[in-house]
Amino acid sequence: MAGRPMQIGEVAARTELPLRTIRQYEDSGLVVPSAASQGGFPLYTDADVSRLMVVRRMKPLGFTLDETRELLTAVDRLSADRPGTDAELEPDERTALVARVRRYEAAAAERVAELRAQLTRAEEFAHSLRTRLGAA
Repeated sequence: MAGRPMQIGEVAARTELPLRTIRQYEDSGLVVPSAASQGGFPLYTDADVSRLMVVRRMKPLGFTLDETRELLTAVDRLSADRPGTDAELEPDERTALVARVRRYEAAAAERVAELRAQLTRAEEFAHSLRTRLGAA
């Protein structure tokens, strides 16, 4: 299964994203299918699925599509860095990109902490209702 191009239905199943959402992400340039079938249908690789998973994981943390695009662009640039070749990033650019990714990591950690606090409050509320029902 790894490395075999996938049609959008299989990608939707693997990512638990609706077809429409995947197409929206394509239209916005967040994810571009890596290949096409002989009939012209988009085909996705494991790397495309991984990219979709980044988008999927950022959304519940409240990141906008523009923020997601900015992070993906930074990660793409860092991944393409080939020291000692024409594809080598300038040191200032590499430093800026790493700082940008670190800011997103810190923001994600902060948002996860906020969600945990919300979940704790929700669990406390549900527990209080169960307790009240038990006393009734």
